[in-house]
Amino acid sequence: MSNTSNEQYGDNNDQRNFTNKPVELGKEYNVQITETSYKGDGVARVQGFVIFVKDGKVGNDVKIKITSIGNRFAKADLV
Repeated sequence: MSNTSNEQYGDNNDQRNFTNKPVELGKEYNVQITETSYKGDGVARVQGFVIFVKDGKVGNDVKIKITSIGNRFAKADLV
């Protein structure tokens, strides 16, 4: 059976659409790591926008630098 709707695989019914991202490529932000992703990266949020932080540990307040931005999340490194 084929899926003819506009739903994305793995969408989990999250209808957020960040047309104007609250982060910018190359900018630094102070964030708190609140979760760990299944790949082991830290997870932080800026205005609800998810950021995967390489080597981020839950509970840490850190400064990050945005390295890439996608439609629904960004990736960052610790500064």
